[in-house]
Amino acid sequence: MTLLAHAQSMHFDPPLALQSGASIRDYDLAYETYGALNAERSNAVLVCHALNASHHVAGVYQGQENSEGWWDTMIGPGKPVDTDRFFVIGVNNLGSCFGSTGPMHVNPDTGLVYGADFPVMTVEDWVDAQARLLDAMGIETLAAVLGGSLGGMQALSWTLRHPTRVRHAAVIASAPNLTAENIAFNEVARRAIVTDPDFHGGHFYRHGVVPKRGLRIARMIGHITYLSDDVMNERFGRQLRNAVGAAAGDGYRYTTLDIEFQIESYLRYQGDKFSEYFDANTYLLITRALDYFDPARRHGGNLTHALAPATAKFLLVSFSTDWRFSPARSREIVKALLDNRRHVSYAEIDAPHGHDAFLLEDPRYLALVRAWFERIAFEPSVGVPA
Repeated sequence: MTLLAHAQSMHFDPPLALQSGASIRDYDLAYETYGALNAERSNAVLVCHALNASHHVAGVYQGQENSEGWWDTMIGPGKPVDTDRFFVIGVNNLGSCFGSTGPMHVNPDTGLVYGADFPVMTVEDWVDAQARLLDAMGIETLAAVLGGSLGGMQALSWTLRHPTRVRHAAVIASAPNLTAENIAFNEVARRAIVTDPDFHGGHFYRHGVVPKRGLRIARMIGHITYLSDDVMNERFGRQLRNAVGAAAGDGYRYTTLDIEFQIESYLRYQGDKFSEYFDANTYLLITRALDYFDPARRHGGNLTHALAPATAKFLLVSFSTDWRFSPARSREIVKALLDNRRHVSYAEIDAPHGHDAFLLEDPRYLALVRAWFERIAFEPSVGVPA
C-alpha cells in the first residue's frame, strides 16, 4: 500500500521566547501527518528530523516520482512505526529551508528578508515550537517521540522540557552533547560558507547569489563524517576514474587539480547536489544548535542530574561504526537514565555503514524498533491494538 503524503502548514502569531533571550513571532511551521488520531488522542508519535531533513518523513507525493520521505523505511502501513496504529507527525524546524519560517523569509519587524538576522535557534527552542503545534492539534500527550542524530537530541530534550507529555522516547544514533572533534568539523564547514565571496555576511539574497562553493565544501566535509571507513573503502577504495595516459606507466596521471579518484567524484557530486537545495544560513543555524545542545551544562556537567526530570520509557540505539555519534555516547545517556531508575532499552547494532546506518534498511535495527513500538501499541494508555 502506497502512503500518500500531504504537506501542511500552520501559522503562529504570538511570539515564541527563545533560549537566546530573543523571540520570534508571525512564523509558520510546515508539517505532515500520517495515519489517524484515535478518539482518545493517545496514539500520536512525533518524529524529529536531523540536519538536512524535513517534515516529509514518509510516503510519497501524488504524481511525483522519487519523492519518498527521508525515513520511509521506518514509517508507514505495516512498517516498524505502523501508521495503521499510530498517528505520526513530522515537523520542519524553525530556521530550516523546507517550509517553516527561516532565514530566507521576511522578518515582520523590518519587512526585509531575515538572512543573517534570523534569531539563533537551539534544540530546546525547536521542542517548544513543536509543543505549540501539538497544542493547536489538541494533542496533550505523545505516545512516543522519535529521532535520530540531531533528531535524537530533540527527542531527549522533549523528555526534559515536557516530561508529562511524553510516554516513550526513542533516541537513535545520538549523543548528550557534541565532542570537541564534532564541533571542530562543524566549524570548518561553517568557515567554508562564511568565507565564500558570495556569502555577503549572510545577506546574499539581496545580491541575487548563493554561496554554492562554501555549501559544496560544507557538505563534502559532513558527508565524510556520516560514512564509516569500511563503507568508503568497500564502495570506492582507491579506484581511479581514468587510469590512462600515465607518464610513469603505473596507471596514474599525477595531477593536482583534476578529479582522479572515485571518492573525489562522489563527494563533489554530493556537494553539488546539496548546494542546489539547501540554504547557507540554515546550515550555519542548525550546526550551531547541534553545538549548543548540552543538557548537563546547567548541572555542572552531571548528566544524571540533568536527566532526572525525564519520566518516559526509553529506547536507545547506536551503531558500531558510527564514529561521529559513537556507541559510547549513547551509553552515557543509558547510564544516566539507569542512575535515575528509569526504564531503558538499549541496543548496539553491529553495522558497517557509519552514522548513516540509522537511515538505512538494516533488518535487525528495523525489527528492534518494530518490537518496541508493538509493545507501545498494546499499552492501555495508547489503546491501539492490531
